[in-house]
Amino acid sequence: MINIIGKKIGAISWLRRSPLAKAFNSWLGKIAGGFLVLLLLTAIFAPWITPFDYAAQNLMNGNAPPAWPHLLGTDQFGRDVFSRVIYGARTSLSVSVTAISISIVAGMTLGAAAGYFGGIFERVVMTIVDLTWSFPDILIALIFVAIIGPGLTSTIFAIAIAYLAQFTRLTRAQIVRLKQETFIEASINLGGKPRHILLRHLIPNAITPVIVIGMLAVGDGIVLEATLGFFGLGAQPPTPSWGAMMSSGTAQLFLSPWVIIFPGMAVAATVIAVNLFGDELIRALDIRDRLKEA
Repeated sequence: MINIIGKKIGAISWLRRSPLAKAFNSWLGKIAGGFLVLLLLTAIFAPWITPFDYAAQNLMNGNAPPAWPHLLGTDQFGRDVFSRVIYGARTSLSVSVTAISISIVAGMTLGAAAGYFGGIFERVVMTIVDLTWSFPDILIALIFVAIIGPGLTSTIFAIAIAYLAQFTRLTRAQIVRLKQETFIEASINLGGKPRHILLRHLIPNAITPVIVIGMLAVGDGIVLEATLGFFGLGAQPPTPSWGAMMSSGTAQLFLSPWVIIFPGMAVAATVIAVNLFGDELIRALDIRDRLKEA
């Protein structure tokens, strides 16, 4: 019993000293981190928070201005904007986080292999990566979605491919730097297998800056998802997403501007919060010099 209590106290103490906890020390970290936590909880508990069904239509109450019970008004079909913004957070966050996670895993795999093995494999991988790096992210995503068709699944993979080069380059730079460390050279000289060295030594030591940049990329992913949704290539009706909501509201811009304003504010606030908290996390981890090397 005493051992269990001691372990719990140690875990709590470690959490308080962790970089994530340190990122909350500043007032900017508290505000941005608190907003992101609140947004995440709102997206998770959306079915219990929203006062109306996001797809329920009431044509007799279309384009109603913000008032009780429709706090943010209604769109042209009489759907509650507040409910759709809340569900749009679930769509945008899940798409962005999933896409960036896929991109991180794929990018770290390619970058680690290229940085460790080098040679022709590295030249081929980095040539392809540099070619994709030369194109804007939105152009890569648009081309990919245009080829395989619109929808959430294609949006996820389009965003993942758009940011693949960024994580591949960063991981490769970290692996090349770490290969020169004494403990890696000792492990190689002692006959350590490449798989063991990569999984036990190199990748764990290279993952921190990748995760931090991945968090910052989530904000960019939300913007990219909203852009694709604005062009009608993201979430398809009646699934709400912030970009699709703004797109549908353009035709009613002067009649019901709240249909565009509120999802646009949600996108802007979320991206700002992600970037601010990401900056605080970088300061807590003190990895700016390592990021510059990439």
